[in-house]
Amino acid sequence: MKSILGIGNALTDILAILPDDSLLDRLHLPLGSMQHVDKETGDRIWNSLKPLGVHYVAGGSAANTITCTSTFGMPSAFIGKIGDDELGHLFKSDQAQYGVKSTLLTGSSPSGRSVVFVTGENAERTFAVYLGAALELVPEDLKPEYFQGYDYFHIEGYLVQNQALIRRAVEMASAAGCLISIDMASYNVVESNNAFLHDIVDRYVDIVFSNETESRAFTHLQDPREALDEIARHCRIAVVKVGKDGSYVKSGDEMHYIPAWPASPIDATGAGDTYAAGFLYAHSLGMPLKVCGEVGSIIAAKVVEVIGTKIDIPRWKAAKTEIRALLEKNGV
Repeated sequence: MKSILGIGNALTDILAILPDDSLLDRLHLPLGSMQHVDKETGDRIWNSLKPLGVHYVAGGSAANTITCTSTFGMPSAFIGKIGDDELGHLFKSDQAQYGVKSTLLTGSSPSGRSVVFVTGENAERTFAVYLGAALELVPEDLKPEYFQGYDYFHIEGYLVQNQALIRRAVEMASAAGCLISIDMASYNVVESNNAFLHDIVDRYVDIVFSNETESRAFTHLQDPREALDEIARHCRIAVVKVGKDGSYVKSGDEMHYIPAWPASPIDATGAGDTYAAGFLYAHSLGMPLKVCGEVGSIIAAKVVEVIGTKIDIPRWKAAKTEIRALLEKNGV
């Protein structure tokens, strides 16, 4: 089976379910955004949440995707940086539990954490991220041998603010013969790094995953179908997810609309990460473009039914049964 390597921010997600947006307003966090905060602000936000009750889950966008591909059975690995502390040890043990081969370097700062506020009927997510040790991952940390032997290399968009690191990573992955994918991650990250993203997508990236707002920020086009067409001009495969309305996938002249798989959503955290995992898993099996999107849709529907990014065993069993039936229908 083909293998995959990911690189991203090694973070622990701290999830808080809020009844409304009032706390976001008080903390000056725009609904649906991803904001980087310093340690002092991060501690203040964390302390304001403790009375409400929170969930701790090892996370980070690329790490979530890689954990999921490993559960599918793909040999999976991850590169990141953690602190020598409780959250760092939690992250490391979580990856080991899921069979991920980790290259986790140790930084001088505390381990990174991502406070995830979940609000509203659509389980809208707003992030306040203290990167900590994750921010200390630098180009000089990367070695060519980290990339050797992997078929896919997956990047989380949150990391592109460290442009020198990403450029070195895609250069090494390309030299190693990897098929390169990127998840755009957040519209404000795309807005602030648009020229750089266009450059690396044009030069190195094969598969682009985005949602509606990220595709709009990347292309300056309002309609997701038009944005899909524009992204597909820059890479081999373009994916634009439109939440509960499903997703669009395009490669060359081939385009498909993928309906959302039925679900009872309570938390959308990790939906995009698991969609990417399902898509890449199906792609590694040589599945048609439409089937890749359908597998992504199936597994994304399972994660939105749980709090956090880790799908429980019953839902994993159900997903694998549904995916197996789909693959058998397509000759696998």
